[in-house]
Amino acid sequence: MRKIAAAAVVAMAVALPALPAVADDGADERPDVPVGTWLAARTQPAVQLISLTYTGTVAVPSSALNQAAFNQLTVQATDAVTSGKISADERSIAKWMFQRIAGNVDAYLTVSSPERTVEAEVGGLCTGWWVTPDGYMVTGAHCVQVGDTALAQMFAQQALATFNKEDAQGIVSGLQGIETDEEILKLAQQIFVTFNSTHMKIRGLQQSLTVLQSLPGGGVDKTAKAVPAELVSVGENYPGKDFALLKVNGQQNMPTVPLGDDGDVRTGDTLYISGFPGLVTNTAFFSLESRLEPALTEGPYNATRATQTGVPYIQTQAPSYHGNSGGPVFSKDGKVIGMLIAGTVSQGGEASESESFVLPVSIVKEKLGEKNIKAAQATTTTRYNEALNDYFRHYYEDALPKFREVQALFPNHPYVAKYISDTQQAISAGKDQSPRPIMMWVLIGAGALVALVVALILVKVLRGRRRPPPSFPPHPPGGGYAQPSPYPMQQLPAAPHHQAQSPYGSGPQHNNVPNGADQHGGHQGGQYGQYGGGHYGAHQPGGQHSGPHGAGPYGQPAPPQGRPQPPYEDRTRDVRFGQFAPPPDDRPS
Repeated sequence: MRKIAAAAVVAMAVALPALPAVADDGADERPDVPVGTWLAARTQPAVQLISLTYTGTVAVPSSALNQAAFNQLTVQATDAVTSGKISADERSIAKWMFQRIAGNVDAYLTVSSPERTVEAEVGGLCTGWWVTPDGYMVTGAHCVQVGDTALAQMFAQQALATFNKEDAQGIVSGLQGIETDEEILKLAQQIFVTFNSTHMKIRGLQQSLTVLQSLPGGGVDKTAKAVPAELVSVGENYPGKDFALLKVNGQQNMPTVPLGDDGDVRTGDTLYISGFPGLVTNTAFFSLESRLEPALTEGPYNATRATQTGVPYIQTQAPSYHGNSGGPVFSKDGKVIGMLIAGTVSQGGEASESESFVLPVSIVKEKLGEKNIKAAQATTTTRYNEALNDYFRHYYEDALPKFREVQALFPNHPYVAKYISDTQQAISAGKDQSPRPIMMWVLIGAGALVALVVALILVKVLRGRRRPPPSFPPHPPGGGYAQPSPYPMQQLPAAPHHQAQSPYGSGPQHNNVPNGADQHGGHQGGQYGQYGGGHYGAHQPGGQHSGPHGAGPYGQPAPPQGRPQPPYEDRTRDVRFGQFAPPPDDRPS
């Protein structure tokens, strides 16, 4: 029986395929994908584009030339020509006079009528991120408020360009007989840029703050809805505590990102910035859908800085640009360790990639605490992160119901619809590697083992029935000796009186064994090495007999007459290769 069981185990090991991986206990551990890939997938749903917009009516007066001042300027120009300070040609004289006017515009131009007006809209785009499932969002203070001077400059650049050009053309056309060039035209325009922006007025100013949310079913494009956001709290612009808290009402199950601690990162660690760089968002030749997907950049933590007022900032080489302001900055573990606020700008207005400054997350927590707001995570985010981990491990069948749960919880999720589609395609393509519960494989293995054992037993029995009965030589006349069994012998166990059954209950009694059956290696009428059909003593080496006595019951030699019979448990004799071995010295022979 043990041979059959061993054979069955070997057969099962060969027949069964390798078991798939058991379900991963560390479900939230990062799969074997790049950190950036994992971070972007987990955090992008919570990172949103926010828009700050100002609208108003821009009014600017017409200008008139101060004739007295202009006559005095003409005299000065004549003196400059006489003294040789300027050339005597009219173009050189005109350039010299325009330079003097641009240096002191109000001395040569006065306010006049009519007043000119134009409707204007200015603003900017920044990055924000959800911290609670019910619609609280964090961004930078400078993303939600603009100072008066900066606001006036924005309106002047956007609304006055047409007026500046028209006024410059008017003054240049008055230079009769003088051929104008690009340099003269630029000088004239600069005069009216200064005059118009100085005397500009903004009426009916209105401010709006919105968050661009994704479409139902996922995705963001030009039909996505700009949802109004309420300004709950705002700090000081950089270099102060540049923090703002927004609230979008009527929200639930929003995707969020978790807050870490300042101690989660240190100098030399890699930081990851998520946001909407303006050089992409404001570029027309990119599709709107692609412009509205956050970009992830990374770089080392360079140093910890502090402003003169004691506000801490982290310096990093992770690239950032206009539009990244207010975006979350992550550690490799996917937790927010700060918020991107500023970067150095070259004289040409370009951002320097090597110097970005991050407001630490401790300041973010401090400002949230002032409004009794605690960062939280909804089931939407938990399930989405679990589904992403399954997806990246190719556990597509496990991921699919979780993605569907996310879509049910938050139909406006920007990315889950595409993941559902991709997951279904992977399952259809036979790429799923989802693990199965270990108990199922135990039951399958046990069932296969039982089936194999039963099959092997049946094969063994059927083979035994088809074997022809063995032939034995006739007894030699005069009580010759029986032939030894050809099989290796095993120890003959003791048997109870008046019974002849197989030891350990492993075989039937002799009178029940079919003719020719082979029970566990014994011949007909012989068990575990007994002589087949012999009634005489065992043959000893050298032609000696084992004793003068006939065979006792169960194939053992009977004890000599007059000697006590050994105890029941000592009646066993070792049988090796058809011979009775001599008994130990310490028991009766």
